[in-house]
Amino acid sequence: MWYVYSKFTPEQLDEVITHFKNANYAYVALSVFLSLSSHFFRAYRWKFMLEPLGYRPKVANNFMAVSVAYLMNVFIPKSGEVSRALVMTKYEKIPFDKGFGTIISERVVDLIFLLLFTLTALFLQFDILYDYLANIVPVKKIGYILGALTLLGIVFLLFLKFGKNPLSLKIKRLISGLQDGVLSIVKMKKKGPFLLHTLVIWSLYITSFYTATQALDATQSIGVGTIIITFVVGSFAFAFTNSGFGTYPVAIAGILLVFGIAETTGTAFGWIVWTSHIVSIITVGAIAMLVLPVYNRKIAASLNN
Repeated sequence: MWYVYSKFTPEQLDEVITHFKNANYAYVALSVFLSLSSHFFRAYRWKFMLEPLGYRPKVANNFMAVSVAYLMNVFIPKSGEVSRALVMTKYEKIPFDKGFGTIISERVVDLIFLLLFTLTALFLQFDILYDYLANIVPVKKIGYILGALTLLGIVFLLFLKFGKNPLSLKIKRLISGLQDGVLSIVKMKKKGPFLLHTLVIWSLYITSFYTATQALDATQSIGVGTIIITFVVGSFAFAFTNSGFGTYPVAIAGILLVFGIAETTGTAFGWIVWTSHIVSIITVGAIAMLVLPVYNRKIAASLNN
């Protein structure tokens, strides 16, 4: 972050600040509301995956578990999925391995939708997007990492297959539970509602992003193709770091610059979008952590009475 912004002249920094001052924060608030709404649909969609396993958790607990997950991801990358499963283990008595398995399955579905948006973006502006990604994606390093992960995966599978020690047996039991959770998407009866909720979630994502573009005069006229491409780039920045910390505004500014939007404008827009959403995630997640024990204590008391 320091490297990127140290290159800005005082005049450019003043431009960024001016964009912040002149932004229409009513659109920013609406964008945040749409994003938080997607969390509710994600929480409700989770019910469809847990039902085949014999669990019918309260939607409020689902939503608070999802909120805690987003909060944890801000500080520790990918810890949210574990936290989410742990919350449901504590308050809904859903075994961790089964709950975590459903989350893995859910993430696979989300990845498919992100790839569909990516293919759409490539179709709309292949040359521009390919050149941009070729300059920032270290293809060789990714190849080495994938090779190393494949080798580790083979060693791990051999360890499970031939291992007879307590650790390997414990891992096998965990994987068995995970398998039940992952396959819940195949077993669930409400596949239609699940798909509908998935479409709503991703529609809210893209609508939220589009709404945010209306907050600045310089980004109001961005075309649909550019919006989708910028959304995809931002999504990858958000997914592969701890909620896009520092990287999201840089990625957004970089791709908008390719489409003729000044770097100062793209930087301000990226920071406005990222900051507003992170503040909402931290706020709602913190409230959820505080409310979870109180809410469930009251539910337990009412059931006992």
